Amino acid sequence: MNTQIKKTILSGLMVFALLFVGAFHRPAIAVGEEDTFTIGMEVNYAPFNWSEPTDDHGAVPVSNSPGEYAQGYDVWMAKEIARRLGKKLVIVKIDWDGLPPALKSGKIDAILAGMSPTPERKEEIDFTAPYYQSDLVMVVRKDGPYTEAKSLEDFRGAKITGQLSTFHYTVVDQIPSVDKMPAMQDFPTMITALQAKKIDGYVSERPGARSAMVAHPDLTFVEFEEGKGFDVDVDDVSVAVGLAKGSPLREEVNRVMEEISQEDRDRAMGEAVLLSTEKEGGEGFFATVAFLWSNYSGPFLRGTGITLLIASLSTFFGFLIGLLVQTLRSLPTSRRDPWPYRILVGLVQAFLTLYVEVFRGTPMMVQAMLIFYGSKMFFDIDMNAGFAAVFIVSINTGAYLSETIRGGIDSVPQGQWEAGKALGLSHSQTLFSVIFPQAIKAILPSIGNELIVNVKDTSVLNVISVTELFFITKGVAGATLKTFEAYLIAGAIYLFLTLVLSWALRKIFARHNRSFSLKSVTA
Repeated sequence: MNTQIKKTILSGLMVFALLFVGAFHRPAIAVGEEDTFTIGMEVNYAPFNWSEPTDDHGAVPVSNSPGEYAQGYDVWMAKEIARRLGKKLVIVKIDWDGLPPALKSGKIDAILAGMSPTPERKEEIDFTAPYYQSDLVMVVRKDGPYTEAKSLEDFRGAKITGQLSTFHYTVVDQIPSVDKMPAMQDFPTMITALQAKKIDGYVSERPGARSAMVAHPDLTFVEFEEGKGFDVDVDDVSVAVGLAKGSPLREEVNRVMEEISQEDRDRAMGEAVLLSTEKEGGEGFFATVAFLWSNYSGPFLRGTGITLLIASLSTFFGFLIGLLVQTLRSLPTSRRDPWPYRILVGLVQAFLTLYVEVFRGTPMMVQAMLIFYGSKMFFDIDMNAGFAAVFIVSINTGAYLSETIRGGIDSVPQGQWEAGKALGLSHSQTLFSVIFPQAIKAILPSIGNELIVNVKDTSVLNVISVTELFFITKGVAGATLKTFEAYLIAGAIYLFLTLVLSWALRKIFARHNRSFSLKSVTA
């Protein structure tokens, strides 16, 4: 068993080294190259931007999600700007909250995502002149009590919300005696909440409201009479290109946008609204589910494959990390050892204890944001998303498995340590040859459970734009505005994966236990 553990550790280190070498490999088209214009967007906010499974109607490939294409008004504007600048357009799919960090860390050149240049955002990033201006409306149910509303006063006492981290949510406070509900992550989520009667309405710009109404005939939107709607600044209802502070692109982008006529802009928005609502979802719930699967099965399956790969690699590396951590934390010291050695061991063990507590005591989503964007902003280490995903989940898993391994070691009778000492074995020899084989046998089910947990926990990696299953599902929901149906498919896939993995792990553990019992009898 000693040899098997060593081989496992060596093979793991070799694979990790290969991943590390590729961690900082950048694609042929990279941010900051003179001939490219790399923009970030949600690809989840129709009609400004959404996801398509093909490149029909001029859709642009999403660079970090193979097989996925971006479409919408923002995409049209980005193509126009890139063409007039003489640059090649590159689109990166990024969660809304990840857009500013991605821009500030230099992972993208610009944000083109229907973002309004609010005063708070202007403190963090620069904006160009607006490329679209709209007004605010309220999306409601057709069968609800607010379809005839004409003013904010008519929504007194209503349950109203807006998208998280947008000014839409802040203007809800202007409604008298409003029952302000918690902000929601995106528009598909708000649509689902509205249809489920969890809310009475949500704030939206007119183009987004039109798309929602066409996609869902049970919804409509309220336009307010003059002077009876939301009191907003021009910047609040405008959308502009976001750029890093002091970016030289600002003047260039402003210059080329002046060449794009208002007539062309209005036409492009009209076409975007039509394209975002022309999908026929089929009649009935299950027909819609079948429609989504037939059109988006490719992205769903690719997301599933990436989820499995990340979960498997991360559990393996997490086990190796946990093994190493617990090995170092169990190193004994005595007064007979040189004092520098005792100090070094004490410092290492204190650091490892801190590592375990920090990574077990903070959410993986927070760890992902800090590591992925912070490494670029503060240390200029530009990880690619794939390596970052495996790295983040591995060190998180390692913290948990180190405690699991500690429990396995504690379950081995103390007499085994004494027997190793009596045979003249060193601490390390006893640990690897006597203790670990018994401890690992005891914790195998826990390691299997950690793999299953990682399959589900990879969903938090959508905040750093890893195109795993949950991230793909958000894109499908945003493209079709069929949120419940899209997440039902994702839920079925997750359930299938966990059931299959659970069955396979039970078979493996049963065979391992039988093999172990037979070896004990023959011995």
